[in-house]
Amino acid sequence: MPRPIIAATLALLAALSAAPADARGMQARIDRVVTPVATLEQVRVRVDWPAGASTGELQLWAGRVDAPDLGYRYRDLHWRCPLQRDGEDGWRCEGALRSGRSAPLQLAVRLDAATTHASLGQGKARIALDRDAASPDLTTIDLTRVPAQWAQALLAKAWPEARFTSGELDARLDIDAAAGRPLRISGPLALRGIGLETADASIAGEKLGGRFAIDYRTTPALALLAVDGELRGGEFLAGNTYVALPASPVGLRIDATQHAGAGWELPRIEWRDGDALAAVGSARFATDASLQALDLGVHSGDMAPLRQRYLSGWLGLFGMGGVDLHGAMDLRVQVRDGLLQVADASLDGVDLRDPEERFVFDGLQGDVRYSAGAPVQSELRWNSGKLYGLEFDAARLPFASADGLLRFREDAVVPLLGGRMTFRDLTIRPPQGEAGADIRFALVLDDIDFGRVSEALGLPAFQGRLSGTIPNARYANERIDFDGGLSMQLFDGEVAFSSLALERPFGSAPSLSADIALDDLDLLPLTEVLGFGSITGRIDGRISGLRLVDWTPVAFDARFITDARPGVAQRISQRAVQEISSVGDASFVSSLQGQLIGLFDDFGYRRIGIGCRLVNEVCAMSGLHSANNAFTIVEGAGLPRLGVVGFNRQVDWPTLVERLTAVGTGEVKPVFE
Repeated sequence: MPRPIIAATLALLAALSAAPADARGMQARIDRVVTPVATLEQVRVRVDWPAGASTGELQLWAGRVDAPDLGYRYRDLHWRCPLQRDGEDGWRCEGALRSGRSAPLQLAVRLDAATTHASLGQGKARIALDRDAASPDLTTIDLTRVPAQWAQALLAKAWPEARFTSGELDARLDIDAAAGRPLRISGPLALRGIGLETADASIAGEKLGGRFAIDYRTTPALALLAVDGELRGGEFLAGNTYVALPASPVGLRIDATQHAGAGWELPRIEWRDGDALAAVGSARFATDASLQALDLGVHSGDMAPLRQRYLSGWLGLFGMGGVDLHGAMDLRVQVRDGLLQVADASLDGVDLRDPEERFVFDGLQGDVRYSAGAPVQSELRWNSGKLYGLEFDAARLPFASADGLLRFREDAVVPLLGGRMTFRDLTIRPPQGEAGADIRFALVLDDIDFGRVSEALGLPAFQGRLSGTIPNARYANERIDFDGGLSMQLFDGEVAFSSLALERPFGSAPSLSADIALDDLDLLPLTEVLGFGSITGRIDGRISGLRLVDWTPVAFDARFITDARPGVAQRISQRAVQEISSVGDASFVSSLQGQLIGLFDDFGYRRIGIGCRLVNEVCAMSGLHSANNAFTIVEGAGLPRLGVVGFNRQVDWPTLVERLTAVGTGEVKPVFE
């Protein structure tokens, strides 16, 4: 309650005591009361004190109350309370304070010529105010279990887009409102269970707690804020950055400045989370809270807690949310006009491990330096690693950067499974503005042991060498597109991959698409490896439009047919006949000449051909040729003559996979028809 209103009230009381004995009440009207903190308009004070009574009644109305520096505005305030004397020259009054249709608050005032004490409460929440006539410009406010929403107007002054959603405040704040000086609010502040969010939900916090010393000064032209203390628990999200604070204290210091019409400048930022993360820097924001400039130095002597506390949001974007980190790191980042200018990362004995072993890097050492301007060089090394179970040996990556690109200054060779994987012409353009990261490179695979690849991937024991060149590959929008192709020498023939593309390589449900061509493969070692009986001869084939989701086939159009060559025998074993028949269902029939066909070990054939077009988990089957609803898979030759004919063109794909698996494990028993 401003002193002018108190003075008016006291004047009314003095006049009332000097009035005739039958006087019952007096009132005063004040058009406008101006204080350093607030302005009141349309003020009316009324005192009613019946003759001979020991108490009276005080009522106060205010049409408008504006405290612009604090962000508070009220309309139609009304306070009504029983008025009593307190000592020789004091008064006290306690009653309900109402503003419009809001729930009433309980306001208690005790005053005399030298001091003023007021408290405002609702439930367990309480705000107490103390003033002394000896220091009229200084007001002390105690906050006890005050809902954070009560400070919403003050938050809006510093951060208009944000609002409190939950939590409580405790504080003891000194408000210095001396004329000719900035309004100053300073003192200790404690937070419990604070929740907040911005209108666009880009920033949000839950269950935040901490203790701070704050110092806030403001004039119409300038605002200054200093915060120094520690956070204790809680979590918050800012864009893609998710932070889960530990129960142990995290030191925080922020010095901030805001000029009229401009965004906040933070000349000093400090973050101290033990050996896990220490950061010191400065920042500047636009009026819409977008980052305009940043200079930040970060050190982590123990990276193990970083994923859970600070990196899960960013790692999750790349499907690496569960990765384990160990080692030490230093990082320096510089942003200007919202664009990354410098990023220097130094790694010391870092181990990077995906729990599913999609990737593993052991002993990462060295640095990676990015520059949007002048040229810089760096080098990163590792001791060993894995990629989807494929082990690779020690290697070095020689980097150079200038004009916003990070590239290899020479080829990077990675020893892989008895051969080499070589990266050429790699260039990386980091995310800038709304554009995501863009990575381009060429890839050469040279003489890799495909037998070791098969073993690592849990495939049958294929033997061969994998080689090929991809002249251009591009990663953008979580997708890698490969130009060119890869080929491998397998079973004395060639398998060629083209139209390769990989989406979300480390994310959820990675997707691979490709076309595959098989040329002149030797069937005997192929069928022996697959456990598919014994077939001699050569085979060609194609798999067009192959699409794997989470490494499971969901679509393709495949066809395989034998290729007769002079001097190459074409024989099929009885077991192979039975297993070809069993892969489908009872509609697959082996038509055998004679009743004693089981006495023969193998048969000659003229051609073998089979096709499958997979759509919506249904395989549309085909063979060498069709008649009515039947299709021929094996066309016999010689005596006894053999034929295998299929009658069911629509086969359930999961069932077909189960039967193929059973064939490979030898679980299929011969059945003659």
